[in-house]
Amino acid sequence: MSKLKDKVAIVTGAASGIGLASAQRYAQEGAIVVGVDRNASDAWAALQDATPGSCFHQIDVTDGAAQRAVVADTVRDLGRIDILLTAAGVGDGGPVGMLEEETWDRVININLKGTFLSVKSVLDQMCAQRSGSIITIASVEGLNGTEGGSAYNASKGGVVLLTKNVAIDYGRMGIRCNTICPGFIDTPMLHEVMDAMPDFKEDVVRETKVGRMGKPEEIAGAAYFLACEDSSFVTGHTLVVDGGYTAGHSHGIVELMGLV
Repeated sequence: MSKLKDKVAIVTGAASGIGLASAQRYAQEGAIVVGVDRNASDAWAALQDATPGSCFHQIDVTDGAAQRAVVADTVRDLGRIDILLTAAGVGDGGPVGMLEEETWDRVININLKGTFLSVKSVLDQMCAQRSGSIITIASVEGLNGTEGGSAYNASKGGVVLLTKNVAIDYGRMGIRCNTICPGFIDTPMLHEVMDAMPDFKEDVVRETKVGRMGKPEEIAGAAYFLACEDSSFVTGHTLVVDGGYTAGHSHGIVELMGLV
């Protein structure tokens, strides 16, 4: 029996990448999925057609009123909210001295404020139920700095600590809150950055200890674990899913010793 049967999940950034893969996994496991994204997609339309009760809202996550409306519609139509996954995000930045204020605001607003608004919008309902699992998507770049990553790093670091605060404040209400820090995952957003910097891509793959980029489905597996009762005693946790990228540095020693 599916561990998410008849659960109601809201997924932001649901039209592509990690959000889409997680929505698909939740649906496969029996959940009714409410997708949120500023863009529509054929892949989401196929998921909706295959999953009775699932629906899609085309909104911007920085719009608090729109987020509250999605929650109100979900509670009216489906009666509850069991899971929130916040996967909406953008990648941009640069060294602080070269970074435009408008770029800083855009990245912080979507990645951090958007996550805050998503979480805030579901809390009243989850408190009334005295149950719920909130999963935020941060990044390994929210744990360690990256060259030229000032705005993105700051936004994702903020998501990590915001998640811990929610876990502290709402745990006794039956609400769990955890964050996933993906490494470099093969998504459209990553391609926007990597395709322009092939040397950077080669270096990232070399420093990812399993020797490849991650797949959105591999993050979706972690998102499923944190949504279901298998993780019932896990809250305030930062789950790194990065193929070993943050485990430490590689300097070619194992190759010299003949281990690869």
